[in-house]
Amino acid sequence: MAPVSAGIAAAAASILAASVDWDIPPVAKVGVTLTAALLVGLTTWATTERPRGESAAGEPPSLAPDQWPPVPEHFTGRAESLAGLRAVFGARRKARDVAPPLVVSLYGRGGVGKSALMARFGQEVAEWFPDGRLHADLRGGVDAPVRPDEVLIGFLRALGVRLTTDPGGLDELRKLWLTWTKGRKILIGLDNAHGADQVEPLIPAEPGCAVMVTSRQPLFLNGTHDTRLGVFSEAHGVELLARLAGGARVVDDLDSAKEIVRLCDYLPLAINICGGRLATREQWTLRQMADRLADERRRLDQLELAQTVDKSVRASVQLSYDDCTGMQRRLLRLLSGLTSPDVPGWVAGELLDISGLDGGDQLEALIDAQLAECSGTDQTGALRYRLHDLVKVFAAELAEADELDRRRAAFERVLHGYRRRAEEAAQDRWPQDWSRAGRRSSAEGQVHAGDWLNAERLALIAMVHLARQLELWELTWGLARAFCSLCHSLRAYWADWHAMAEIGCEAATRTGDRRALAISLLDRAAVQAGLGGHEQGRAGAERALEIFTELGETWWAARAKRTIGMTLFSDGHLDRAQQYLIGAIAAFKAEEDLWWLARTQRNLAELRLAERRPEEARELLEDSLAIFKRDGNRYSEAQTLRAYGEVLAAQARGMHRDGDHRAAQDGYTRAGFSLDRAAEMFRQRGELWEEARCLRAAGEVGDPSNLLRELDFVRRAEEILVALGDSWGVARTALSSGRALARLGRIAESEAALRRAVQAFEELDDRWWMALSLRYLGEAHLDANGPRAAVEPLEQAREIYRSLGNEAGMRRTLELLRRAAP
Repeated sequence: MAPVSAGIAAAAASILAASVDWDIPPVAKVGVTLTAALLVGLTTWATTERPRGESAAGEPPSLAPDQWPPVPEHFTGRAESLAGLRAVFGARRKARDVAPPLVVSLYGRGGVGKSALMARFGQEVAEWFPDGRLHADLRGGVDAPVRPDEVLIGFLRALGVRLTTDPGGLDELRKLWLTWTKGRKILIGLDNAHGADQVEPLIPAEPGCAVMVTSRQPLFLNGTHDTRLGVFSEAHGVELLARLAGGARVVDDLDSAKEIVRLCDYLPLAINICGGRLATREQWTLRQMADRLADERRRLDQLELAQTVDKSVRASVQLSYDDCTGMQRRLLRLLSGLTSPDVPGWVAGELLDISGLDGGDQLEALIDAQLAECSGTDQTGALRYRLHDLVKVFAAELAEADELDRRRAAFERVLHGYRRRAEEAAQDRWPQDWSRAGRRSSAEGQVHAGDWLNAERLALIAMVHLARQLELWELTWGLARAFCSLCHSLRAYWADWHAMAEIGCEAATRTGDRRALAISLLDRAAVQAGLGGHEQGRAGAERALEIFTELGETWWAARAKRTIGMTLFSDGHLDRAQQYLIGAIAAFKAEEDLWWLARTQRNLAELRLAERRPEEARELLEDSLAIFKRDGNRYSEAQTLRAYGEVLAAQARGMHRDGDHRAAQDGYTRAGFSLDRAAEMFRQRGELWEEARCLRAAGEVGDPSNLLRELDFVRRAEEILVALGDSWGVARTALSSGRALARLGRIAESEAALRRAVQAFEELDDRWWMALSLRYLGEAHLDANGPRAAVEPLEQAREIYRSLGNEAGMRRTLELLRRAAP
């Protein structure tokens, strides 16, 4: 109506103005002139745009602008994020206080679905903003993002403002923007913002308006509600893939679908691309798609439909990469060469040859660019960082063009840094493993060293493999040696320990350092024996003894003797074992190393207990306890208390067999006290493996008044050892469980547990413990008045003992077979 009214008024005004020259009375001419002036004023008023609220009475409102993008057809998940946005917007609608306009920032890595979430939520709340929805993509070019004045011109025109003359600079445009948004309820979407300076001029002052911003980096705008959008969960990733590729295909091969989602790094953009490729290639199976993605060299090629940011993961990551400084780009490329799942901040400093603090700042910059993330705080309190998987693949592509010598030097600095820290942790944890008498270590230092290994285990393994790949053999050996020492002291991570011990032997051989080789042979013997490979371990220890003897390394030779003695003991060769142990004790005494002297005496005491000579065992343990207490070595004191409790229990069982039940009960009580005390000492230090040994020993005491509790001790020990991955310890605990059940008269359950132990020891190729388990099975049947059922396992045990040449085992088994004879 405004253009029509203006036209009529203008025509009438022209006619009346012309009439001034007509021959009419003066009074009439004055009236005509006033009427013409009035019509010109009406013309001006009718043709001037007005802000909302100033329209003529009865004039219908103009159509509100709506530039909002459509919701993607296969929008998936984000229920939690949508609920959060609803809560924020809902709270603002209910607020009655004067407040600035609501500004919500959604930030996250490229391809995570920020724009899709904004589009989805904007459609949901459209009715809350009756005056329109405006949208602008702020991305622009790499070096030329869209300017805020360009956006304001577009927004003002969408609101109907006719900018017929130059509106001036950004300040003038913003004044117009504030004027034309006053009193209105408009939703404003700003997609792909580069920084706060690009966004701030676009925020209106009207409380009824709201602004949603997406960006890759946090913008740190005052008063914003910042929400970081993460990648999909596995379930949502599979759901999106099913929507695109077809639900039936996903159901038919769910494992491959999950693998595709994992290889896509759970990134919606990547999953969308895979789903699109599968949708147009019905002949492809999900397995074939997963296999294509599994090749890192081709993965980004598979995740590209076109060379645009919304259809290519490579292009999306490139955009973030281009925003980085040269130092940050170099750090990204170097980090891609480390195979560890994450690293602490100091690694960045070593890679760039700058301080650890400065390196950490560069990592934080990569996080802001959404190219890396903080994976959390480890057990030592250090922050850890990782590259997103697809970013790592992207950076590895670029790293191929880097100078090899410079890249190798950066890796060497990291490897040296890890070796220093690993050796320091290992010496804090078990100083006696590194030198005669060893340096003193506090309980706090020992606990911290264990925490360090728990935090760095996977990274340290990756560093060993990297050093090996670079053929830096001396570094490889040093890293592997520290890893083995830490695992040995913790009795944990058995599979990793064994693998690193093998690499340590290989590296020592490559260096030509015979002393290093002999040390690695002892490291390997320890883990082999722990896994049941006593013969292999003994062979390695014997070779180490030869080398140490030739080199005149008397302290290390004593340690080799002890290792040989312990492997013989574990195989049941008690006579030969005691010769080596006694020889080692004499050697340690000559070296004036009281710690190793006391430890080896404890080992000899355990052998004496196996020989049914508990009085001699008790005397040896009391001497060891005195040494450890005097030196304040609480860890070794607790280990010895555990062995002491086992000896007291054996003496109590002997008293019980002899009919002295009162003295036996006193012995059981003292044994339980010693074992409880040892377990508590380990529990306070967080030493799970040692605590499990104490619990297992407490379950083997044999106190008739405490049998159910003893069974519970064994089961708790088994739970710990299963969690630690100690397969030999689990087998050993199955044996203890079988004996505890037999004492309760639950023979069927006892037989099941003991046969489980037999099978486990057979798989571990530990024939001595296999024979012992069979012998205990026969003994359980005899005690339950089942001599016929006892014969078969006892005969099997006898044959094994015969093949091992174990005379003590043979004698005991023959005694039991005589009891089983009709």
